[in-house]
Amino acid sequence: MHSKAFRRNLLSSFVVLLVGASSVTAEQFDPLHHSGPASPYFVAPPLAGVPSTVPDGCVVDQAAWFLRHGSRYPEPGSFTGWENLFAKFQNASYTARGPLSFIPFWTLPIDDEPHQPLFLSSTGAGEAFALGVKLRKRYGFTKGGENITVWTAWQQRVVDTATYFTRGYLSAGNYLTTPSLNRGTLIVLPDSTTNTTFADSLTPSSSCPAYGIFSGNGSSTSDSFRSTFRQGIADRLNRFLDGLVLDTTDIGVMQDLCGFGFEVSGDHRFCDIFTENEWLDYEYAHDLNYYYGSGPGNPLSATVGFPWLKAVTDLFEVGPGNTVKNGTLVPPPLIMGFTHDNNIPPLISALGLWNSSQASPLPITHRPPLPAREFRSSHLVSFPGNVAIERMSCVIGGPTSEQAMDKGVFHQANVLGGTVVNVNTTGTRKEEEVFIRVLANEAVIPIPSCRSGPGSSCSLDEFVGYVNGERKDVAGGFVERCGLEGVVDVEVGDEVRFLTVVGDGEEMLVGLN
Repeated sequence: MHSKAFRRNLLSSFVVLLVGASSVTAEQFDPLHHSGPASPYFVAPPLAGVPSTVPDGCVVDQAAWFLRHGSRYPEPGSFTGWENLFAKFQNASYTARGPLSFIPFWTLPIDDEPHQPLFLSSTGAGEAFALGVKLRKRYGFTKGGENITVWTAWQQRVVDTATYFTRGYLSAGNYLTTPSLNRGTLIVLPDSTTNTTFADSLTPSSSCPAYGIFSGNGSSTSDSFRSTFRQGIADRLNRFLDGLVLDTTDIGVMQDLCGFGFEVSGDHRFCDIFTENEWLDYEYAHDLNYYYGSGPGNPLSATVGFPWLKAVTDLFEVGPGNTVKNGTLVPPPLIMGFTHDNNIPPLISALGLWNSSQASPLPITHRPPLPAREFRSSHLVSFPGNVAIERMSCVIGGPTSEQAMDKGVFHQANVLGGTVVNVNTTGTRKEEEVFIRVLANEAVIPIPSCRSGPGSSCSLDEFVGYVNGERKDVAGGFVERCGLEGVVDVEVGDEVRFLTVVGDGEEMLVGLN
């Protein structure tokens, strides 16, 4: 009896081990992490080899996040492609085998067309809410009952993302009967056009005519690369069909339906029919689109990204709880700016990051191996892709956390804190210094010329000099380089003012009930 029970338990353990091993294998390559702008949110891997945890002895005292809206339903034009694919599957008589055996049963994941395409999905709402919870815990900037202000572009999916983020951030406790506490304010900024907000916007590329001259290079280069691999995929998949022929347009829609289908309805089936190399080609086509359309391959990219970088740098220089000279608004220590995907890569360009891609432009005719390139659309413009800049106050020369764990910490009664036991700090000079680090989708991206600080960070003084020197020279003036001289004065058109000026944008109170 005991022997049978032992064998059953051993068999159960063996099955669990097999399932666990299978799960690990499946996690080694996830198409949803290679779907570019169709990827639901995930934390990017530490490609620079630097952990994203805050270094020993450091505390983040100010942070600025520039991020895309959360996962959404397809745009109306893309949805038309979905409808055409569905009609093709339903209006023919055919036999589908193997990985395509599900397509006769596949239905459109849109069931309320007037209210879904282009708008935020429930996945997007969940991503934004979860990020609010995460950043409240990550930074500890906000005490119970305190309010928060965030900035957002005006389109509904962006406003909704900012709203759900704020609700997540303020979800601790119950303040329904105290309307002055624990409330969020959105400052909604109009999207730029050539004759309105110029650089003072969360969508500045729209008001830079010269940027628009080059932005179309993104779609042309990506389409050129897609022509090198889509037909091969169609030929492979058509071997599983009798009476139906897939073309290159169908392949594009079907690959899009992996990310979008999964985040809209949880349907993973389109993710499973393509090979790893086919997914890497799909991702690289998106890399080309963003690199040449809005990233380092667009010569005006740094120009439209620099005003936000300059505004944040000025605020980090004066530190939390302060504003710039002539400022009328003190922003919170957590600065959140919600926008669209094409506005994220210009900030990378303005920062001068992923320089190997800039020095050697991404090839159009073939996909280089991943170590040879740094620019990855899936790690930057996924839903809700982001670039974060953190200001860290660090004690240099103090005991490390490893020493505290090894030696122990002595606590004096009624005195908060403690001292590491038997660690001789005599003669050790402890100083508090300020450093800056940059993250994309929460993975640290060191600044190549300035990474000697804790966790490959850059000292504040060096960062300020870097931004106001080299990066300013590369970006140039927004008005001049965008061809807006005579349209707007430089003092008005070159700067982001909404972070430090009261009344710039329309305020909207976020309700919690």
